[in-house]
Amino acid sequence: MTQHDPDKDGNHAGHNHADHDHLGDDHTKGDHAGHSHTVEVTAGNERRMRFVFLMTFGYAILQAIGGLLSGSLALVADSGHMISDAAALLLALIAYRVARRAATPEVSYGFHRVRVLAALANGASLLILVAWIVYEAIRRFRDPVEVLAGPMLAVAVVGLLVNIAGFLILRAGQQNDANLRGAMLHVLGDLLGSVGAIGAAVGIMLTGWTVLDPILSVLVAVLVVRSAWGLVAESIFVLMQAAPRGLDTKAVMADLATLPGVAEVGHLHVWTLTDNRAVATVHVTPTPGTDPLALPRQVAARLAGKHDILHATVEVDPPGAIPSEP
Repeated sequence: MTQHDPDKDGNHAGHNHADHDHLGDDHTKGDHAGHSHTVEVTAGNERRMRFVFLMTFGYAILQAIGGLLSGSLALVADSGHMISDAAALLLALIAYRVARRAATPEVSYGFHRVRVLAALANGASLLILVAWIVYEAIRRFRDPVEVLAGPMLAVAVVGLLVNIAGFLILRAGQQNDANLRGAMLHVLGDLLGSVGAIGAAVGIMLTGWTVLDPILSVLVAVLVVRSAWGLVAESIFVLMQAAPRGLDTKAVMADLATLPGVAEVGHLHVWTLTDNRAVATVHVTPTPGTDPLALPRQVAARLAGKHDILHATVEVDPPGAIPSEP
């Protein structure tokens, strides 16, 4: 946090981000230890992702072999689905590694937004996958494909067990990680796909209706698309540097204006750095007789304690420098 020198008439050229005061030893919530922008990348989440990636990729290979040996186009197509999901999991793992890199003078907030980009890629790939499933289903309605129900059922049951295990492993991780949730959605899509494949295999065995395969594929696509769109929308929301969902910036400004010694509040900007870390900048002016050096600490403490904004840059302007809101 910086103090604005009233004698410099609003010139912020001397604003040194590294010298901000973060409440020293008195800062009980949101002490930034030298204003570090580090966001922890949980080792447990990365370990879970790595294990599920190996499971998913291994089963995709098994499924492809089973599809080729049984002549089941459905299994071969679904193995491509699994391989695409394994690629998404690999992307998420790479994102974790990149996010761990230390901040640089050029990338002062660190590389944690890579995790948001990976989540966006995961959601987008799911939407592409849904489009392909619908296209393939329409094609099979027009030109039914013979399905060997017995081998299809056996491979689908193995896939269901693998996907249940993967989903439970990822679900045990920290769910405030959008990257982890994106990977979990992929595994959930695979799990639902396995359920659909089992249902289709059993139905085909009992009735001989191969049309059950594309019908269940469309149902799975409908279930996946809603979650995928939510992930894409949330990632775009973060990348647009919008205020965190549920945060009323006008209410925050009104609350800061009630602090002792604060005469005016303006130029409040709040955005999400990554997942669950909010960042803010705000300008305040002191009331007559107030020590301007005390305001940054006071404002930052209120933002952290009441609004869960743990990283704030506070500018102290001379009286009258902040334009009134229209």
